Amino acid sequence: MNISISQFAILGIAAFALTGLLTWPVRALAIRLGAMDVPNVARKTQPEPVPYLGGVAIALGITVTTLLALFVSDSSRVNIGIALSTLCPAVALGIVGLVDDFKSLMPWPRLVIQTSVGFFVSAYLAIYGTRSLTFGNDLVDFFVTVVWVVGICNAINFFDNLDGAASGSVAVISAGLFIVSFLQGQEMVAALSLVIAGATMGFLIWNKSPAKIYMGDAGSLFLGVLVSVLTIRLDPNPLPQWKSLFLPVVLLAIPLLDTSVAVISRLLRGISPFTGGRDHLSHRLLRAGLSRRVAAVSLWSASGACAVIAILVYQYPDSMGSLLITAFGALWLMALVLFLRTPSQD
Repeated sequence: MNISISQFAILGIAAFALTGLLTWPVRALAIRLGAMDVPNVARKTQPEPVPYLGGVAIALGITVTTLLALFVSDSSRVNIGIALSTLCPAVALGIVGLVDDFKSLMPWPRLVIQTSVGFFVSAYLAIYGTRSLTFGNDLVDFFVTVVWVVGICNAINFFDNLDGAASGSVAVISAGLFIVSFLQGQEMVAALSLVIAGATMGFLIWNKSPAKIYMGDAGSLFLGVLVSVLTIRLDPNPLPQWKSLFLPVVLLAIPLLDTSVAVISRLLRGISPFTGGRDHLSHRLLRAGLSRRVAAVSLWSASGACAVIAILVYQYPDSMGSLLITAFGALWLMALVLFLRTPSQD
């Protein structure tokens, strides 16, 4: 299977257009069902209620585009297996997120379900040997994969707290993942990454400030599975092993920073990490005086800078790799300290 540049472009544009079009009827359905995110003092900062079933449009746009592309192409059984084994757990957890959007599941049952999906993904990758990033020990690889899948699902879920912040950042992260996988010749990883980027950009038209619809847990958990699995499957050879392991972390550095700031802040205040609040990066940026739109653009830009660093590490591993990773680590820790020093509450 050889995907041309024009075919890649068609995939991205198709996902963009389909998701953008599907969001309109999904938004109308959410309003009719009363699936509205209502503002409150503790967590919600939007001025008025906003429907939140946008994740359904994202999941449909990505799934339909991918399945149609597989149907009309000459994909091998291996490539079909890679696509379906990535989509199926994402759809499963997206359905759990959809139930959560309506029923507000407790944190621990959600975590158990996420861990179960992580175990399934890790077992599949181990059985079929499609895990590219490895520590050289099967047991360590298995449990690190589970932790990564669960961690990224929650990181994207936590990060979805400002108009367009999560959807725009995931689009940027997926674009960076596309570039690295395309340069490496991993066509299926590149194709799925581009579909995700196109779909989230299509949704961003509706989700940018002032948001007309939110993705909800259905969207954030669906995207979390996709991004986590694709980064595990990314094979950034000829990078040395330790530099390869850093690439997914660099690509997802901003959602991971947001989760780290929120969780550490809550633990320091003696409250549960699963307790919602206005203590995320976006909230702290708003308290610093940024508008909602500028705060979102700042988070997109930070994700873009991390994607550029990841690409440069891949392209110039010997001359710049170690220096860039060291500088990135220092800057990330500095940002963590600075955000933790800003007020956690109004």
